[in-house]
Parts: sequence; C-alpha cells; structure tokens
Amino acid sequence: QVQLVESGGGLVQPGGSLRLSCAASGTIFRINTMGWYRQAPGKQRELVAGISGGRTNYADSVKGRFTISRDSVKNTVSLQMQSLKPEDTAVYYCNAALQLRPGGYEYDYWGQGTQVTVSS
Repeated sequence: QVQLVESGGGLVQPGGSLRLSCAASGTIFRINTMGWYRQAPGKQRELVAGISGGRTNYADSVKGRFTISRDSVKNTVSLQMQSLKPEDTAVYYCNAALQLRPGGYEYDYWGQGTQVTVSS
C-alpha cells in the first residue's frame, strides 16, 4: 500500500520560515509528479507548488518565497517556506501522481495534511 506522510507544520510568526517534508512509501513503480497543495478554512484547495522531471511551478502568491525540491531516490519532496504571511495559514497536503506498475494508470495519492499557522 502507498502512503504519503507529511511533517514540519506548526505555528510561526509573520516573516518566519518553515520547512515541510513528505515521504512516500509502499510498492511504487514510478512517481511522475509530486507537489504541495493547501486549503484554508472556507476556501478551495489550491496548488502551491509542483515538481516533475526537474521542472517546477508555483502559485503566483508564493513565487519568490517558497521553494519545492524532490529527492527521487528517497521518494521525498520538501517545501521550504520563507517570509510567511498570515494568508499562508492553511492545511498543507502532499500529493504524488504515480504508477504502481509498468504501463499502469497514473493515480493520485494524498498525505493526511499538516497544519501551518502564521500568526503573531
């Protein structure tokens, strides 16, 4: 079974930094894409950052402040968050688009989420 586990969330003051990590485990043939999403209370889940084949993309609201990185050997993805703002407060979810076997379908897997609260 495939599992994604996030860590690193917490409470931080505005202007502070935080690093989120996600580890994928289980029987996986290939992870095509990994990314981070977030969902604030009363709002829709949105893509924060994604990485695939060395290419990265970011939501406009976090460009220049957040950095996504991936270790393909360890099957981990991290999100370095800097200059945090109150509006960054949300539950952050790790996502992986992967194949379980050669030639198989691509499936999305999600972590349980980790709370990030930016407040003074």
